[in-house]
Formats: sequence, structure tokens, C-alpha cells
Amino acid sequence: MRSTGRRQHRRPSAQAPSLTPASLLQLVWLASPALPVGGFSYSEALEAAVDAGLAATEADACQWLLDQLHLGLARGDLALVARAHSAWRRDDAAEAAALNAWVVTTRESHESRQQTEQMGRSLVEWMKNRPLDKRNVDQLHTLAALRPAPTWPMAFALAALQSGAPCRETLLCFAFGWAENMVQAALKSVPLGQSAGQRILSALAAEIPDAVDAAIQLGDAERQVCTPMLAILSAQHETQYSRLFRS
Repeated sequence: MRSTGRRQHRRPSAQAPSLTPASLLQLVWLASPALPVGGFSYSEALEAAVDAGLAATEADACQWLLDQLHLGLARGDLALVARAHSAWRRDDAAEAAALNAWVVTTRESHESRQQTEQMGRSLVEWMKNRPLDKRNVDQLHTLAALRPAPTWPMAFALAALQSGAPCRETLLCFAFGWAENMVQAALKSVPLGQSAGQRILSALAAEIPDAVDAAIQLGDAERQVCTPMLAILSAQHETQYSRLFRS
């Protein structure tokens, strides 16, 4: 077969060995809202959607977040994390830089770009406090050197890989961490009670495995970020008169 000269990427496999107890605990740690990266301070335009009357009830907020999971996160960041996990595993610094640039250039508002860069830098600082072998140190230096800044999906993929997490479990963790932060944002901005928040989180958790499996199957050309309403609301949130969140 004649080569086309184009680099062929293998999609990350959804099949993976079981996590060791130590790796599982590290992954749970990464998913925790207590991780000191500032995720709790962002609503990713949910606050603006509430202000616009688009997510003013439990049912509306739940549907908004389910749509965001499938139309935005699965097609964008989750697919990116899958590719980044593979790049870090292969120590492919060139692909890591290209993927990081993709994250930056596809953020559709100033706020969303600030969020991914701030959280990425914060996770780099957190990772420096973990026990690291030489390879981990070299990878962390590569991550920290990404320009204009290491982004959140790229940093998360490396942190999960270094914890021993396979690709699918990494994506499940990333998605659940996002869901928990977004539910906390809904509790404060809609506002909702704790029981309502748990119902929304249950609905998101039920959909996350399918979203992850869809993201793993996406090729590079299929990965996309195109959520016009989310982008508009994110831009409007920058000048919203009264707000609790940074995005």
C-alpha cells in the first residue's frame, strides 16, 4: 500500500485494564471539586443562561447541562483529552503543543479562554507537589512550557496519565468533575436546593459514559467546538451587571 505521507493517528482504545487502588484514589482526587484549580469559580455561561431566562428552573438547568455535555464537552474537550492522553503516553511533545494550541484557538470567548489557561496553570502548580520520577518531571516541564499557557484539558490528561489512569477512566473523571462543578454553579445561580442538584447530577452521570465513548471514537477532523448560544452567553456574561462567577 502506498503511503499518503500523512501521519496516521490511532484512536485511543476504550478497553483498558482495571485501575489499582492507588490509581483510583488519585483519579478521585483529580475529580474532586476541592482540587485547588479554581473550577468552582466558573459557571461556563450557566449564570448568563439563568439571567436570560433559559435555565431558570431545575428542568431547564438540567436540560441545558445535558445539551452542553453532548453538544460541547463530548465533541470538544473530552475528545481532546483522549488525544492528549495518547500524546503524553507517547511523549509526543509536538502533538501536545498542537493540541494545546487547538484548545486556545477554539475557545469562543475571552472568559472561556481565561478559564482554561488559569485552571491549566493551577494544575501545573499542584502537580509539582506530587512525587515525580524523571520522566514525569520532563513531561511536566513540557506541559509548563506550552504557549501561551498550559490549558486545563492538556494538564488534566497528563495528571491522569501520571496517576496510572487509562484513557476511558480519565475521560469519565474529567466529565464527572465538570458535572459536579456545573451542578454547584446551578445551586447558586438558579438557585436550587441540594436535592434538585443531586437529581441533575444523577441525570448527567447517567449520560456521561455514552458521551465519553462517543468522544473516544472521534477522529481529529471530527473534533469540534461549535456552540453558538453558549459563546454568545459567555460573551454577554463578561459585562453582566450582577454575577457570582468568573465565567
